[in-house]
Amino acid sequence: MRIEFASQRSVLNKIGAFLIVLFTIPGIGFAGERISVFVSVAPQKYFVQKIGKEWVSVQVMVQPGANPATYEPKPRQMANISKAQVYFAIGVPFEEIWLDRIAATNADMRVVRTDRDIAKMPMAAHYHYDEKQDHPAAHDGHHAHGDHGSRRGENHHGLDPHIWLSPPLVKIQIRSILSTLQAIDPIHRDAYDTNYRQFVAEIDRLDRRIRKIFEGRRGLRFIVFHPAWGYFARTYGIDQVPIEIEGKAPKPAQLKELIDHARAADIKVVFVQPQFSTKSARLVAKEIGGQVAFADPLAEDWAANLEAVTQSFKAALK
Repeated sequence: MRIEFASQRSVLNKIGAFLIVLFTIPGIGFAGERISVFVSVAPQKYFVQKIGKEWVSVQVMVQPGANPATYEPKPRQMANISKAQVYFAIGVPFEEIWLDRIAATNADMRVVRTDRDIAKMPMAAHYHYDEKQDHPAAHDGHHAHGDHGSRRGENHHGLDPHIWLSPPLVKIQIRSILSTLQAIDPIHRDAYDTNYRQFVAEIDRLDRRIRKIFEGRRGLRFIVFHPAWGYFARTYGIDQVPIEIEGKAPKPAQLKELIDHARAADIKVVFVQPQFSTKSARLVAKEIGGQVAFADPLAEDWAANLEAVTQSFKAALK
């Protein structure tokens, strides 16, 4: 009896030691434990939850109403990051300063750059309207042709980070999310793959609906305060005309030039996002006899937001 009891105790000790080792390995936890995820902006939360569903717990770094260009993480966020398993970066400006610091707080956390396979375009600057040519020209004096909403009036000081506003580019980003979740949690590998495929199908349907709305409208223009919609515009063949010039409100002469262009192009709606002042946008709208409409590139419900914004653009481009 003593020998049998000693043998059982030895087995239990080995099992206990194995479990201690198992659950101290990064990325492995108890059954039912959700993967702790951080993302930079709210639309990414939508992407991660679409694939991870009940097996992920997602926190967003840039809080509602905040500007991703100037955001500084809160102390509580940094404390929570120290316990996270993965951070999905997307290339927004605050990451340039903070991403290395964020990674340093948690050596076991995976930092995944979901924008790594995407060639970004320059951030659009202001337009110079050339009446003789009857089309806008870039502020450096070169005439703008082709590649709607992207390389016209380029700002060579920075690349456009708003890659989540183009459905085809989102399909590239979510590949990284899928492979990362599968690597951390191989038990649910097949479920993640199924969720991913379903999400891709949803994106394709959304993409087709938006393309149908803008079919035959290639080259039409809309005014935005902050040029966040360049990838959306390029994808669907329309043109964004930004008020903001390299992150600053325009000077009076530049504002007059924009107003003249808007009148000539019969633009009646100026789109603004909640994270920026509407002062210049409202002035332009007043001068052209138009209106200000909100289009939030940072809304968490990504699909519903893109549908709503598309309807706003459709109404403005009539």
